[in-house]
Amino acid sequence: MKKRILSMLCSIAVLCTIFAGVANAEENELKMVDGSYLTTEDSSTGTSVPHGARGEYLMTGECTISNAGLTRIYAYASTTANQKVDYLKTIVYVDQYDEETDSWGQIYYWSAEAFDDYFMSTDAAVTVEPGYYYRVRAIHIGGDQYPYDETASFTNGILLPAI
Repeated sequence: MKKRILSMLCSIAVLCTIFAGVANAEENELKMVDGSYLTTEDSSTGTSVPHGARGEYLMTGECTISNAGLTRIYAYASTTANQKVDYLKTIVYVDQYDEETDSWGQIYYWSAEAFDDYFMSTDAAVTVEPGYYYRVRAIHIGGDQYPYDETASFTNGILLPAI
């Protein structure tokens, strides 16, 4: 009889734990806007493998966003070819989330190029307004002749806390 009661108490405890976990997971679901989750993380990285281009010129593209202080974010992007190519270019965009329109809006961009190489990277510290979500998108371009292979990567949104 004691074993049966103990078994039933253990079963109830396990069920309570499962229900608490499900309720907690529902509360912690992240909102997704245009492919990016809105997170409270300090950084995020996005990677892209080009569709159909792998084996031609481009291997991967990557971008990263990091909280770099009260009013700054650090943005980084790189483009890797699977062989030395005549031309590489990375275009980097910083987007800010607009809660009213529930969409991302571009607030800053820059680009960088490399010639006769298989890897290139670029980075910048960008001054932004605290209290918003930010993400980085990058276009990765490369090849030996036009039209070049192209792919894109993007990060999740990170919150820069209000001061």
